[in-house]
Order: sequence, then structure tokens, then C-alpha cells
Amino acid sequence: MSTHDGETRDKESNDRATRDAATHNAATPVKPHAAVPGAARTRTRARANRRQWVAPAGLILLSLIPILAGAARLTELTGGAAATEDNARFLDSPVPVIMHIVSVTVFCLLGAFQFVPALRRRAGRWHRVAGRVLIPAGLLSALSGLWMVVFYPHPPGDGMALGVIRLVFGSAMAVCLVLGIRAIVRRDFIRHAEWMTRAYAIAVAAGTQALLLIPGAILFGAKDEPSRAVLMGAAWVLNLAVAEYLIHSRRHRRG
Repeated sequence: MSTHDGETRDKESNDRATRDAATHNAATPVKPHAAVPGAARTRTRARANRRQWVAPAGLILLSLIPILAGAARLTELTGGAAATEDNARFLDSPVPVIMHIVSVTVFCLLGAFQFVPALRRRAGRWHRVAGRVLIPAGLLSALSGLWMVVFYPHPPGDGMALGVIRLVFGSAMAVCLVLGIRAIVRRDFIRHAEWMTRAYAIAVAAGTQALLLIPGAILFGAKDEPSRAVLMGAAWVLNLAVAEYLIHSRRHRRG
């Protein structure tokens, strides 16, 4: 065998090896090791950012029913509406109800944004400034509500039982706010958040009550005192139960 033949075979073997390697590399996809995890983290953060706005959006929607009803009442009070059985007490003494509508609207709408974690972490100053508005608004809402229960005549459908229930939960809201103030003065941020969550749950129960009273009015009539007392009380209890669930969930996550 000549030296030339051996060199030819070696060259052919090298060519085949090169072609096989090229074919293997073409068939194997190149994984962008750095780009894929980074893109995945970006998508995950985007989804988390969207999810944290679900709760405040739901709270605002829940608040819209009583807020719109309050806006209609303000229009009635400032538009020279004729006195009826339902609005005579407000026309005779409009200041407490106007204070209540304005303060509870501010408390419910602004308070919803306090449940956005990003705003608490990245905009701590905004959270503090909003809190300085929310606490007076909440106290004014609770105290004006208590005043109306005590001094306004009961409208049709609101009996003594509902009046007592309103006094209980209105007082509970005021107490929660005072305990929230005490906690923040002591720099106990966890307890402050818990008491403010309870106060907000009581305030936003007006939306839950509207949802429960619609089927109640269909089944029992819009002016039925026992059903109205039960359903409105149930709305407050339901909201507080949700608040306690959230509070205990946070405690569990903190360990």
C-alpha cells in the first residue's frame, strides 16, 4: 500500500468526522442560558404586579354601589328635592349625612390602594400621607354614622334591631381606628395594619349589604325590618370574617 493511498483515506475520514459534527451541531438547538431565565423572571414579576391590583380593584367595585347612592343623595340634598318619607330626615339636618357620605367615600376609595404591596414598599411616603387622610376620614365616617343612628328618625324598614346593629359595628369601626392609631404611635406596624384592615372591612360592608339586600328585597320586600336587620348584620360579619382570614394568612406567611 502506498503512502499516497494512506493519506487519501485519512483525509476522507477527517472529512466525514467534520460533516458528522456539523450535522450534530445543527440539529441541537442552542439554549440562551442567560436570556431565558431573565425573561421568565420578568414575566413572573409582571404577573405578580398585575395580581396585586386585583384586590384593590375588587374593593373599589364593591364600594361603587354605596358611593353612587351617596352621590345621588348629595344631588338630592343640593338640588332642592321635595321631602318624602325616605329623605325628610336628611333635608331637615343635612350636615351629618353630607359629612358621612364624603368621609366614607374618601375612606373606601383611598383605603383600597393601601392593600397594594408595591405602594407600601416602594412608595412608603405615599402610604404615610394617605394614612394621615384615611384615619380622620374613617373616624368622621364612623362618628357621623353613629350620630345619624341616634338622632335621625328611623326610616321605613329600619327598626330598633337594625339600629342596635349599626351602633355595634359603627362603634367597632371607631375602636379599630383608635387601636390602629395607638399601634402606629408605638411603631407596631403589623398591629396597625391589622386594625386598619378590620376598620376598612366594616366601612366597605355597605357594598356587601347592597348585594345582599337585592335578593332580600325580592324575597321579603324592601321594607321588611327583620330581613333587613339580618342581612345587613350578616354583611358586616362576612366582611370581618374575610378580614380575619387575611390577617391570619399574613401571620402564617411571616411564620
